[in-house]
Parts: sequence; C-alpha cells; structure tokens
Amino acid sequence: MSALLLVWAVLLHSGIKSCLARGGRSWEHCTDLRPLDLLAEVVPAGGLRNGIRMLQVQGVRGFQLLASHSQSLCFPASRIFLHCDRFPEEFSIIVTLRVLSVPGKKNEYIFTVMGEESSPVLVGLRYSLNKLHFLFWSRELSNGWQTRVTFRDISLVDNQWHTLVLAVSGHSFSLTVDCSIPVDMVVDTPFPASLTMKGASFYVGSRRRRKGFFTGLLRQLVLLPGSDATSRICTNMNLKLAVLSIPPVLQDLPVKPGSNEVLKYPYEAEMKVTFGSRPPCTKTEKAQFWFNVSQKGLHLCNGSAWLSVLEAKERLDYVEEYQNLVTNSETLGIEIFAIPEMGLFAATANRQTPPGSAIYKWMDGKFVSYQNIPTYQAQSWKYFTIGKKIFLAVANFEQNERGQEFSVIYKWSYRKEKFISYQRISTHNARDWEAFVIEGEAFLAVANHREGDNHNINSVIYRWNPRTGLFETNQTISTSGAYDWEFFTIGPYSFLAVANTFNGTSTRIYSHIYVWLSGSFQLFQSILTFGAADWEVFHIGDRVFLVVANSHSYDSGTLMPSNLYAINSSIYELNITAQMFIKFQDLLTYSALDWEFFSVGEDSFLVVANSFDGFTFSVNSIIYRWQGYEGFVAVHHLPTFGCRDWEAFNTTGGSYLIYSSAKEPLSKVLKLKTV
Repeated sequence: MSALLLVWAVLLHSGIKSCLARGGRSWEHCTDLRPLDLLAEVVPAGGLRNGIRMLQVQGVRGFQLLASHSQSLCFPASRIFLHCDRFPEEFSIIVTLRVLSVPGKKNEYIFTVMGEESSPVLVGLRYSLNKLHFLFWSRELSNGWQTRVTFRDISLVDNQWHTLVLAVSGHSFSLTVDCSIPVDMVVDTPFPASLTMKGASFYVGSRRRRKGFFTGLLRQLVLLPGSDATSRICTNMNLKLAVLSIPPVLQDLPVKPGSNEVLKYPYEAEMKVTFGSRPPCTKTEKAQFWFNVSQKGLHLCNGSAWLSVLEAKERLDYVEEYQNLVTNSETLGIEIFAIPEMGLFAATANRQTPPGSAIYKWMDGKFVSYQNIPTYQAQSWKYFTIGKKIFLAVANFEQNERGQEFSVIYKWSYRKEKFISYQRISTHNARDWEAFVIEGEAFLAVANHREGDNHNINSVIYRWNPRTGLFETNQTISTSGAYDWEFFTIGPYSFLAVANTFNGTSTRIYSHIYVWLSGSFQLFQSILTFGAADWEVFHIGDRVFLVVANSHSYDSGTLMPSNLYAINSSIYELNITAQMFIKFQDLLTYSALDWEFFSVGEDSFLVVANSFDGFTFSVNSIIYRWQGYEGFVAVHHLPTFGCRDWEAFNTTGGSYLIYSSAKEPLSKVLKLKTV
C-alpha cells in the first residue's frame, strides 16, 4: 500500500498533470500502475447486490452472475481511469473462472468495454468451446473494423477452476493458463496506443445484452496496466487459484495445506504428547506433539519448530460489571496509560473545580486514587512521551479563578512519582489534545471549541522545540466548534482529522481530513457530519477505516426532525482507487460522543458511547462485532447513563472496558469474559 500512497501524495502535492497528447506512448503518466479489480467495482463494499450470487464450489468461493440484471453489472470507465481517459497500451488481464458446459457455436463474454449505445465493443474477452477470443477496436489502425485475437485449443469447459493471464503489448499477445507454458501470438494490427475511454463503461459478464451472457463462476477479474502479471501471481502452490486481487467477500476461504505434515507419518508410529511449558523441538522430538494447556493448543514438532495443529481461538462471550469507580464529579473523558516500572493508570477529566480531576492507579486488580490535579471543567487528557520525558496534557474548558483560560501540560517527576505542572498554553474552551510524531518531531494539536459565542475560530498545532523544551505554535487551522482531533498514518504519510460540531447556526457542517505535505497540514477531504464529537481510525487487515460519532442534527434555518439525537453515525473506508474515504456503513446512534475500537483474539469490535436519546440519559451503549462483508453487527447492549467516553485496556488479569459518565460521579469498569 505504501507505494500507492507515495504516488497519491505526490499527486496531491504537485497537482495532477494533464494527460499526454493523444497518440503518446506513456500511459503510465496518466494513472498508477496498480491492479484494477474490475470485479470488486460491481460488488458493493457492504455485501452482494441484485444480480450477483455467491457460491462455494470445491471449497472455493466465486460469483454467479444473473442475466436478468446484466445492465446493472457495469460501471463507468472514469471510475478507474482517474487521471486521463485512455486505455493502457500495455497491460495484463487476469481471470479466475469456472466454466460450465458451452454449446459448440456459442460465445460467452467475460467482460467488455462499451462506448455509446450504438458503438462496437472497444475491448472484450469472450470464450467458446476450446477457444478464447480477445477483441479490440481502433478506428485508426483497423479502418473501423474490430480486431479479434483467437487462442485455440484452450480447454476450460471441465467444471474446474482456472486462472488465465492475458498479456498485451503492441503486436504481441500472450496467454498463460494455470501458470503453464504461455501461448504467444504476433498479429498484424497492434493494440492501439490511444484508445479513448470517454463515455465508455465496463460490463462484467456481458456485452450490454443477455445474448452471450457469462453462465459460469467468476472469482477474479483484474486489469494490471503496464506489465505482464504472470511473474507476480504464479508463485502459489495452487496455480489454478493464483490471486492478484479479489473482492474481500471472496477472501474468507477454507485453507487447505499443500501437504499434510501429520499424515506423512505412518499411523502405527508411536505418538508422544508432552504437557506443560513449551518443550524443546529438535530432531529428537520430531513428529512428537505438545499440548499447550493454558491456550488449549495442540502443536507438532517438525524437527526445528512447533507447528500449530489445533488451537483454540479466544472469543468474546459476554461483558460483566467489574468495578464502580467513584470519581470527583461527572467525568467527561478518560485516558488509560502505562508508565514503565510504575504500572497502569487512568486519568479522569472531571467537570467540577474543586476538587479537580484525578489520576488512579491499577493495584490488586482495581483502580485506586493516586493523585488529584486542579482542572477547570476538564474535557479530556492526553498522555504522550518525548524521549524519556513523560507528559500528560489536560484540555480545560473554563477559566481559572483569575479569569485566565489555560490548558496545562504536566510532566512526570521520577523523583516525586507524581505529575507536576510544566507548561501552560492559552486555549479557548478546549475540548481535546492530540499528540503525534512526524519525521522524528513531536507535535500537539488542541481542539478550540469556541471563543465567547464564536465557534468559527482557529485550532492550533504546536511543535516541540528541543532547544527551549517547550511547545511552540507551528500552524493554525480554522475549525467550527472543534471537538476532537484524530491523528493516523497510512504508509509513510500522516493525516489529521478534526470533528467539527457547530458553526453557530447548524451542526450539519463539514469535518475535515488534512494530510501532511511540505511541513504543514493541507486539506485532503471534507466529510459532511452532524455535530461530530469524535473520530476513531482503525485497521482490519490491510483495510483502513474511519468512524465518526454524530451527536445531533440541528439547523436554525430548517424544520427540525422529530428527534435531533437519533441519528446515523458513519464508518468510512479508505478507497485507494478513488483516493478518498468512502462511506462503508451507517449505524443508528443516540447522541454518540465517542467510538472505541478493540480486538479479542481474532475478532474486531467497535463500542459506541450513546449519551442521550431525546428523552433520557439512560441509554444503552452498543458493542458491534466485525463480520466481514456484513460489516459491523450489534452483539452486546450495555446499560449506560450519560455515557461520554470509552477506553479499552488489558492487564495480566484480562481485558477490560471503562466508560465515563457526564451525568453522575461514577465511572464503570467492565470485564470482557472470553471462551
């Protein structure tokens, strides 16, 4: 992914250059040389659609296309040809399919690129009995006639899965079936160097009509510009199912090992199983078993390492109340952190002054009071380190006794084993601090909510000056009722998202994502939000998600909905093709103020802080579990009262969640019970 993002960031920084003049031979300057998953373009991110049925045959998943929906299995070429409108001159097409019986004179189309309604097939791939045909059209090179390149004696009609790689470069056409010896052809008419895609569309499994519709199963359909894909995919032990890119919904497959290490040994051989701590695995112990009692896992020694044969996966069963943490006053935020050689701590941002906010230490399986710090309607804490220095920054919402409005950075004293005041920074109704490091330099960003009645003010990014040992202003960013900053990285690139809540008249405003370029943050994407109170970024495998907590929908100039607080919060996924975050899923929330992502074993979860449903603060907060193409599904409903913040943490005793209440001086620790 990092290579793609390198191109992406360069384009953002320097501006996308116009395409080369028509007839040029450098298509790579128009777009990235990346796999374009054509099949994924007609499969929604959240699941299947009408016209597509997923089937599993021979332990492998594929799509069956329905002829009655042929018109819907298409997408405009402009969706993947982002930077100019020409088809690549050199490319590969990768197809994994399972062909059913085909009558001798019948053709079925794997895909086509079609222009206007009356135009011919611009590019296409079809097969008939023992033949594969590649079609293309060029007015300049073929006098308006379609060119057909036919590969003969291609046996696909055997109800087996096959992977084909068609590589095209000028006059040369090469077909590789199941990574065997390629069939090469040289034809008189070369593939055109400037085939325009203006107004064209891709059709998967058809040529825009039912005649010739694809009746088999499709698993992979990828266009790779610029190179022969054979060397990239012919490394798999199962060559008929070699993969370059397939839709995520097809990736959850039963894994079949290439060889069965257990059954290589005669069944009458002596079997020895060792219990207890991990024993040595040498040639002496080869073919012997070790049972890991604590993790319920069975392992086999191959002569040098223990291989997992059977292993129980930890799974969330239910959530139980573990500790009622009485706080100084209502709690608006919690920060969980660990100090080396000291242990685990929790800092609560408490509303009232005095007594201020508190720091608790985890001792004997509970949080106990450790230190009180004077704060002024504290909203949140942020823990961070710079070298060996340990800091804790508080976002103060109100003025102190002298009418001064400061947020404060505290530094850990190794001698006193306490946090002591280190630097005061002028803020305006501060809601949140975010700490991050870019290229070895430390930064702090504050979310300034409003100044007086003006919500449209600057929030500030500070840079650590190692010479003075202080944070100094580096950049200001205009925000509207800023509530939260979220920093994240993708490959070598750094992003900062702000949750804008209110502009003085409406909560229906844009929140923004910024990207770090040339020493400052520049606008990358704007997303419409509704009283946004939090952003949470998380990764599942190679996928990157960003979820927003929408708190309420209010606009002084429009008719109010019946319930301002029952509103969707949205999950967005990074789409490399579109080069932006695209909405992935909506979840109904009730004045959501926070999201927290956590994992248990191999399962991923999101928990939302629902705070108010329009009638009461006694609202269930909900844990959602990731279920692949179904997205996140509610699995646990947790009774909460004015819930404001969730944090997940782990100790030697297990996994926990803690939530803060903005309506009572009581926070609760919940323990995750696993099986």
